[in-house]
Amino acid sequence: MQFETNNKVTTANVMLLVYTPKITNRLFYTLNVVLHTILRVDFSMTTDRQLFAQHSGTKLSYASEPVADEPFFKACRLLFETAISDQEPRPFDVGGTTALFPVYGRDIALPYDPFAASFYLLSRYEEYLPHREDEHGRYLSAENLAVRHGFVNQASVDRWAIAVRDVIAARYPDFEFPERKFNAVVTVDIDAAYNFLHKGVFRTVTGLARDMIHRDFDQVSHRLRVLRHREPDPFDTFDYIIDTLAPHRDVPLVFFALMADYGMFDKPIAHTNTYFRQLLQHLGDFAKVGIHPSYYSPNNTALIATETRRLSDTLHRSIVRSRFHFLRQRLPASYQALLSAGIKHDYSMGFADITGFRAGTGTPFPFFDLESDCQTELTLHPFCVMDTTLQKYLALGPEQAMTQNAALIDELRAVGGTFSCIVHNQNLAELYGWQGWRRVFEQMCNDLDSHPTAQAK
Repeated sequence: MQFETNNKVTTANVMLLVYTPKITNRLFYTLNVVLHTILRVDFSMTTDRQLFAQHSGTKLSYASEPVADEPFFKACRLLFETAISDQEPRPFDVGGTTALFPVYGRDIALPYDPFAASFYLLSRYEEYLPHREDEHGRYLSAENLAVRHGFVNQASVDRWAIAVRDVIAARYPDFEFPERKFNAVVTVDIDAAYNFLHKGVFRTVTGLARDMIHRDFDQVSHRLRVLRHREPDPFDTFDYIIDTLAPHRDVPLVFFALMADYGMFDKPIAHTNTYFRQLLQHLGDFAKVGIHPSYYSPNNTALIATETRRLSDTLHRSIVRSRFHFLRQRLPASYQALLSAGIKHDYSMGFADITGFRAGTGTPFPFFDLESDCQTELTLHPFCVMDTTLQKYLALGPEQAMTQNAALIDELRAVGGTFSCIVHNQNLAELYGWQGWRRVFEQMCNDLDSHPTAQAK
């Protein structure tokens, strides 16, 4: 991708030339995500109308008016601004897809601005504006535009990118777009690696006492059998997870380990525990392992760095992946803290209480810091469903959960996107209300392979 801003530029080798009256960080970022990341097309930009008019290859304009007869996408003001202010995206339906930022006029390629719409969702623009938070200080899903207007389960940015592709293809039928294939990744949060084992004397004794006070003698018996090594610890489902995914070789697996000190919301196995460290090293032989920054870490660079160092020391490798515990994050401070701690990939972009696409896509994309008006080196990997969301927040049973998972997979398969989910090792123990959820996990893995991969339509 290039900026082309003067008369000395040649465009002979440009795959796609974009004319715009002004090149901004917001615009370049958006074109990079939509055209390069999603549609996999190299492009160049110019502000030179004459050079653009003389270019005989594939081109489009993004402006208030067309240059000639090229595909013309009428621009809203959003991508030419630097301030953060209230916007009027005005959702409306276009052939079954919800669109934002309607535009009007003759010769327009689409009745909306797909680039402004994409930037609005990708940048999480609305999360920089005043909003309500839940009891954990998280952005309230009910505040989200897509939630309020009923299109949160639509991979909007991917759909709009395909609409742009179709406009270009209709005008330039010989221009070939690379095939975009459906992908998937399964991620596992290790909040509690073990239910009974390796918790230390104090936690073990108090847990046993609590069971006896509540007269839960079945739990007492279960705990004692595990502590005497007559049964495996029920939360140790890691080999089951690895074995279940083994036939699905194209589906990566990522674990996120909580390396926090013990606290009200963080109750991990001690990061110094030999067995826990050996477990993480074992998992690192089969999958990627990232840090699960603790409850109070989102704006604390030093704490994130400390916990990341603990994991790095355990695995003897650099740690570049993260997902915040409780999905607690605040833009842009949380992502700035991750970058300062050396994190390059974060998997926290999603909602705890509902399924769907918080940033309008399942495709990994770079984080754009609105306050600094720049693209960063942090790549965000959105997830669209979490096991706790289905069972706890939505109160779905296993059959309903399988249907919801399949619908999200179908949506992403249709656009050639990436399906990313969150599961927890302890929930796959099928205890404490989670009976039947292994079948949900197994069916989801099978659904990822159930249809042939195809060009996004």
